[in-house]
Amino acid sequence: MDNWVPAGLPAAGVDSPSVLSSLIRHPWHLLAILCLMQIFCWTVVPALVNVSPPGDVVEGFMWGREWVQLTYKHPQLPGWLLETSHLLTGSFRWPQYLLAQLVVSATFIFVYLLARDMLGRTRALAAVLLMPSLYFFGWPTPQFNHDYAQMPFWAAICWLLWRASRGGGPGWWLTLGLVSGVGLYTKFSTGLLLLFGAIWLLSDTRARSRLATPWPWLGLVVFIAVAAPLAVELYRVDFLPLTYAAWRDEWVLAHRSRFYYIGVQMAGLCGFVLVLAISGLLRRSPPPQEPVGRGILVYLLWMGLGPAALVMLASLFTGTGEAWGAPMYNLVGVVALASLGHRLGAVEMRRLSICAFVCIIGMSGAYACIRWTSCNLRGRMDAVCWPAQQISDEAEAVWHAAVPGRLDIVGGDTRIALLAGLNAYDKPSIFTDLDMRLAPWITSQRLREHGILLVWLGRGVPPWLQSWLGDIPVKTVLFDWSLKAPPVAISFAAIPPGVKQLPGVIDSLARPSN
Repeated sequence: MDNWVPAGLPAAGVDSPSVLSSLIRHPWHLLAILCLMQIFCWTVVPALVNVSPPGDVVEGFMWGREWVQLTYKHPQLPGWLLETSHLLTGSFRWPQYLLAQLVVSATFIFVYLLARDMLGRTRALAAVLLMPSLYFFGWPTPQFNHDYAQMPFWAAICWLLWRASRGGGPGWWLTLGLVSGVGLYTKFSTGLLLLFGAIWLLSDTRARSRLATPWPWLGLVVFIAVAAPLAVELYRVDFLPLTYAAWRDEWVLAHRSRFYYIGVQMAGLCGFVLVLAISGLLRRSPPPQEPVGRGILVYLLWMGLGPAALVMLASLFTGTGEAWGAPMYNLVGVVALASLGHRLGAVEMRRLSICAFVCIIGMSGAYACIRWTSCNLRGRMDAVCWPAQQISDEAEAVWHAAVPGRLDIVGGDTRIALLAGLNAYDKPSIFTDLDMRLAPWITSQRLREHGILLVWLGRGVPPWLQSWLGDIPVKTVLFDWSLKAPPVAISFAAIPPGVKQLPGVIDSLARPSN
């Protein structure tokens, strides 16, 4: 039966008076509890143990305050969301973690909606209960970046395309066009899913028949209208994100094993397979009584596993995909339940529910222990160990001691300069790698009129900064960051507006990005 709203599975054996059995009978209630637990654990734990936001988050905050559509890396919807979270809360300490988990929870909901339409409510709930066992929905999620911002868009696109192609009215096609267009603003790799969706739309007889109506074409018009400004901006910046992607692929090929990406993906699926085994869904059983339609299986395999398989294959030859995996496993739970759902009963549902909550609590607890001990006992300086607030405070103190005006630009060692600007009251802009191509919001005039605070790691002046400094005094400060490791030395130099060496260095700013 290939119907987009098949009959739900009977809730076999869920008449037990237990609270869990009652929740299983009401999937939306259990789904809401699952989302709330995900949000609570993965917001509170990182906020308590991380001294600084993860590296991509710091970069996202600093780029978000520029409100540009595109940087040399990616479109900037994630940066806009981060900046909005800061404007609403005034904090850089916890809102990014909440934002990340809202994104993950939205993904849970869209996956449930798709699976409910295909498999019924009980199997849909089971598919979502499998998701916390995937590495991609736990440990990396505190680092809200472009890969994680894509997650709900990928899930929503899969659901909307299925609904629209199975008889949905004009609203489904128009919403599909809108969500697809906005999804490109998270990361261009969303286009890969759109390509898979377009191929499926043309190959599936029932879906292809919808092309005889005006609604898919109106949805395409909405998509083009939403995506067009991004395409114009991409042309305006001379396709820098594509250049960056090619450079990144070359770096991966030079520094990683060709099987690195595939190995990471397989490792990330280990917990999923373990939970399938614990739940009993891998046991032998009679053939299914309610087989899933061929059209459903084809769609799930193509949209749910196709992009991930293609990127894994490409990674062997091009280095592509080092960090692409996050949104590509949204539907593996649905694929599993489409194949194994005939084995789902009350016992299996209870085990899946328990495993889901154990995964959330256990993985977030392990995150807290490992992050804290890594910084404080092992002396490993991960991005979250840097004393970001103290670095920003010192940066402003150095600047205002030398210059009466506001701190407008920070640069130098970009990794450290990002931290110097993050919590600064003046909200300075980051001059990425001192290269105006990479930071188009910095202009020669702005540099001359406002000056710049240079920041770098260590005491000595790096050769590539010497032409900037001249006789400008340098202040080196030691920052405590670990209970065991020695303090880290960071140097600051305030170059005021109109200083004599600025005109010379402005003409030779570009240097290779690190």
